[in-house]
Amino acid sequence: MRIRAVRPEELTILQGIEVATGEPFRTIGMIEIADDPPPAVEMLEEYRRAGRAWVAAGEDDIPVAYLISRPVDGTEYIAQVSVHPRMARRGIGRELIEHTAGHARAAGLAALTLTTFVEVPWNARYYETLGFRQLDAAELPPELRKIREQEADVGLDRWPRTAMWRDL
Repeated sequence: MRIRAVRPEELTILQGIEVATGEPFRTIGMIEIADDPPPAVEMLEEYRRAGRAWVAAGEDDIPVAYLISRPVDGTEYIAQVSVHPRMARRGIGRELIEHTAGHARAAGLAALTLTTFVEVPWNARYYETLGFRQLDAAELPPELRKIREQEADVGLDRWPRTAMWRDL
């Protein structure tokens, strides 16, 4: 896999990856997550223009995974990382996260952060294997706290969620 910046013409491919990554949620009873529409092309374009959208592409140079991030509270917040299920369990998500960590270090940021589901096996437990730790509510910096509040407002807290932190 080669990690590289997203190209403008690939934004709809990212949407397709996102739809495909929703399907495993259906198998664990999280139908609403599986049915959630992918990010809008306009939103993905904002990340791409900001230089914070990367893909993992195979030998054919077609993306099979992507990651988008943004600065939050002096950290690089991973807004989404998605690997097409047919390419799962090959370390591709880890490669994208490590690439983002390198980007964040070069920008002088202190940590990577993200929010995720606690009880989904490929979410919080997976991120813990990559060095992330769950934050207690009292540890949440202001912007990350606001993200968690927004997630609760749209009903994501129907399933246990957490914010996570990895020092760089």
